[in-house]
Amino acid sequence: MRNASPLELHRLEVPAPQHLPFAIGTFDSIGPLSRAAFPHRHTFHEIVHVTAGTGEHVIDLHRWPITPPNLGILAAGQVHHWGRAHGVQGRVLLLEDAFLLDHPRDRELLRRLATERPWHTPTAETAAQISALLDEMLSEFRARRPGMASILRAYLHILLTRTARAYDRDPRPVAPTADTLGERFLRLLDHPDTTAGLTVSQAATRLGVTPGHLADAVKDATGRTPGELLRGARTLEAQRLLVGTDLTVAAIARTVGFHDPAYFCRFFRRETGTTPGRFRDRSPTAS
Repeated sequence: MRNASPLELHRLEVPAPQHLPFAIGTFDSIGPLSRAAFPHRHTFHEIVHVTAGTGEHVIDLHRWPITPPNLGILAAGQVHHWGRAHGVQGRVLLLEDAFLLDHPRDRELLRRLATERPWHTPTAETAAQISALLDEMLSEFRARRPGMASILRAYLHILLTRTARAYDRDPRPVAPTADTLGERFLRLLDHPDTTAGLTVSQAATRLGVTPGHLADAVKDATGRTPGELLRGARTLEAQRLLVGTDLTVAAIARTVGFHDPAYFCRFFRRETGTTPGRFRDRSPTAS
């Protein structure tokens, strides 16, 4: 039996998530966990607009300095925390995939932004646009008028598209009903607790296709093979646990799906060029 990840997992806590799996507020109104100083992950996506503060935002092993205004975009499953942070203020937006009904391809765009450029320092013009959009969203969310969900989804679509455009990321507009096999495979990788040790064949079975069909679809969508992406996901999860927990290397090996710690160490070295122990020793500790 696989062990659950020891990293703390936060779930979206809103009054009726089945109706509106979304929330927006200030860091203060969302609560102290919005500035959590310990490594953790979410079942939901998070967008933060930081307008004041100092310190750093650590997202999947990368340390980003807080230099307001900043826009941070995190996808479900990513590990993050705030380091040496003081006076952090701004807006916090939380949402699940189910909120993206009107623009399903926003799921892919959000994930690409979170992976490729999770921390932005917008230009003055873009920062003003982002601030205005989030002010409108907060006002709409608080007013609770008819049609609120559709308006919030439209604002979110504009926010993600403008962010992608500002940082030379192609928004790739397509038919709003599209939900490709490649995207479904990538969403599996958002949940390391249930995909540890997953093989390409098992992933194909879970998605109801043949391994060959899955390989073609994922290659078309990402330019990489399912095997490469699965190995990358296991390596990243191991790195997260090495940096964010005190687990032994053997325990981390089991958590990411390896029964033999020695084999895990060989795998890790092949993928990263160093051993798990050296990676942990050379990584800055969480602060």
